Amino acid sequence: MTVTRALAVAAALTLTTVVTACSAPSSSPASGATITVRIPDPGNSGALALGKKDGSLDAALAKVGAKVEWTGSAGPFAPAAQELDNNELDLAEGSITSAIAALAQKPGFRLFAAVAPDKIAEGILVKDNSGINSVADLAGKKVVVSHGGSAEYLLLRALAQNHVADAAVTRVYLQPNQSAAVLHSGQVDAWATWSTFSIAERANAGEHFLVTGGDIGSQNYAVWAVRNEFQQQHPAVVAAFYTYLHDAEVALRQHPEAGINVVHSAGPDAVDGRAKDLTIEDLRALSPVSAITDADRAAFAEVARFFADQHVTDGIVDVAPHLIDITAAGNR
Repeated sequence: MTVTRALAVAAALTLTTVVTACSAPSSSPASGATITVRIPDPGNSGALALGKKDGSLDAALAKVGAKVEWTGSAGPFAPAAQELDNNELDLAEGSITSAIAALAQKPGFRLFAAVAPDKIAEGILVKDNSGINSVADLAGKKVVVSHGGSAEYLLLRALAQNHVADAAVTRVYLQPNQSAAVLHSGQVDAWATWSTFSIAERANAGEHFLVTGGDIGSQNYAVWAVRNEFQQQHPAVVAAFYTYLHDAEVALRQHPEAGINVVHSAGPDAVDGRAKDLTIEDLRALSPVSAITDADRAAFAEVARFFADQHVTDGIVDVAPHLIDITAAGNR
């Protein structure tokens, strides 16, 4: 949820969304007012960064009487979910694992689009000289994760798939921006993470994947969420945003280099060398954002059951009531 998945959808998934505007959107374009859609800023990469730079996203939304207000920056879904609940954001992207954890507490949003799991740029990182060669080797080791989202899911899924008791591995809970330094220092033995962080580590820090999402059959979809009240008031705006993003990502998958370093080619959010190559590789492998299908619904339910079985959530979270068929007539 990075550079990659963030590149793929909204330069996401990087850590704390700083909200700069909290006013509620205008009620209706029929009144003559423009509807404001509050979305985390996509930064330097991805289809939304391109749409922001060339004005094509605002042009698409203008057709339904709306415009974007970029608020803060894209990042993990947990803080974004709180901002959706608090009427500080209207749309945000994250992982289904983080969405389930948030829905277990307060369902202030619904999900309207998804990206198939990233098979090559998320997983469990270890140092090249760690001597850890299999998931079984993690027994007795410390693995850094963030609580209740992609990282914890990837670790627990890997352990379950390889018949390693979760109690045999010590989970060290940290925020993603704290985790690299802890792994580099040797205080932990591995780090479960996603493309936002894994690409830089694999390119520059002498680390590699012990297992990837693809290796363990991960169902960690990326998902787009909309604030409940915004969807109820402005379904045509959400549908127009979805259509724009889907079409832009279809085009971007054909030429992923066009979505890299969109605003500037130097700085902490720019990529070059090996990191750029890995980013392009992952972008080509990812599917574009799409409407949620029956197969996606089944996968979401499987993740919810897994989190309940692993005691990440208190019981099974029923995701189905919080899903939108963005292609249905009432949502256009």
